[in-house]
Amino acid sequence: MLKKVLVITASLRKGGNSELLADEFIKGVQEAGHTVEKIGLYGKTVNFCKGCLACQQTGCCVIRDDMDAIVPKMQKADVLVFATPVYFYEMCGQMKTLLDRSNPLFASDYAYREVYLLAAAADTAASAVDGTQKGLQGWIDCFEGVTLKGVVLAGGVTAAGDIHGNTALKQALEMGKLV
Repeated sequence: MLKKVLVITASLRKGGNSELLADEFIKGVQEAGHTVEKIGLYGKTVNFCKGCLACQQTGCCVIRDDMDAIVPKMQKADVLVFATPVYFYEMCGQMKTLLDRSNPLFASDYAYREVYLLAAAADTAASAVDGTQKGLQGWIDCFEGVTLKGVVLAGGVTAAGDIHGNTALKQALEMGKLV
C-alpha cells in the first residue's frame, strides 16, 4: 500500500544537519514508491498556543498563521516524520510549538498511524535524544492508534554540514525505505 508521508523539519537553519537527515529519509521513502512532502519551519510563522481549546469545538485554531496550511497536511498524511535539532537534550522550541499548535488534530479524523523522529545533536551518546523522544511520545500518546515507528539520532554534529559522513544518514535512508 502506497503511503502519503509528511516530513516536517523544525530547525530554523535551512540546510542544517536535521534537514540533511530528513532529506536522506525522504530519498528512502521515494525509493519505496511512496509520496512525500517536506515542510521546513524556517521562514514560517508559527505562534504559541493560547490554550483556549476553541479548536476542540471548531476543528480550527483561532490563531491565523502558517499552521493554517500545515495542520490539514498533517491530518491527511499516513505517516508523519519530525526532524529536529536537539537543544539541551530536548526537541527545539519550534517543534514543540508546532506540536502544541497541532491540537485541532486531537478531535479530528486524522489519517496518520506512524510517526518517525530524526534528530541531530552535538552529544554522541544514544541517550542524547531521550528527552526529545519522550516529548514526542507524549504527543503521540494523545492519538489513538498512533505509534512511534523509528528514531534516528545523528550525534556529534554541531555546525551546519557536520553530518556529512555520519552513519545516521545511511540509517535514515534505510528507515525511509521501510515506511
